[in-house]
Amino acid sequence: MFMEERKAKILEILESKNRVKVNELTEKLNVSESTIRRDLQDLEQEGLLKRTHGGAVKAENTGFEPTMAEKEEVYQEEKREIGKKAGELIQDNETIILDAGTTTLQIAKNIKAKNVTVLTNSMLIALELSKNKDVEVVVTGGYTRRETLSLVGPLTDQMLQRFKADKAFIGTNGITLQDGCTTPNMHEAHTKGIMIQSAKEVYIVADHSKFGKVCFSLIAKLDQIDAIITDKNIDRGIVEKFVQHGVEIICE
Repeated sequence: MFMEERKAKILEILESKNRVKVNELTEKLNVSESTIRRDLQDLEQEGLLKRTHGGAVKAENTGFEPTMAEKEEVYQEEKREIGKKAGELIQDNETIILDAGTTTLQIAKNIKAKNVTVLTNSMLIALELSKNKDVEVVVTGGYTRRETLSLVGPLTDQMLQRFKADKAFIGTNGITLQDGCTTPNMHEAHTKGIMIQSAKEVYIVADHSKFGKVCFSLIAKLDQIDAIITDKNIDRGIVEKFVQHGVEIICE
């Protein structure tokens, strides 16, 4: 069976049952696990499926957005790992923008620097940082999105435009070389874009599952960011492709 035929068969199987395991595909298609994993990686990069531990699931539509509670339940260890790495990049006396999200919430929990000012549109991050005596918190105005417990809209954007931070840490729902960083909601995307414009250094924070995924609204092209912070479970082939295109990946 040729590679394209094999990939088409994988998508056909996914269409019928929504989820599939690598060992199941090796049996059905009579190829090695390494071959199947390469096929799944290629299909994920094309946005046709989403890899999971040991298999793959159907790609979500570009407008789908899980709730904050749903996000908190997945890739918890990876998000804690990213939060620790990002926290180490924050230095004494810096001003920081923290986007709303479960991964950026982990950054808030890992700020060890002194005399830090954090500007955020997240109610959960503001609450978390209220416990840290070494951090001054500035919360944007705006209207509340129940799905993400974030503040967005014209008031939020106006507030953000009045500041220039040292670093911004921005979450994303999808990252590809072709489409950059994307998210399902256009209001969230716009606010994230303003945050990027309001910082000297910009870091995208995203666990490995976000790579190869494309959502409805563009946050930023990859040439607008300084680096992507992800977890150690990211496929090394993906890292190499991004590095070849001049994108720094922090994953160690």
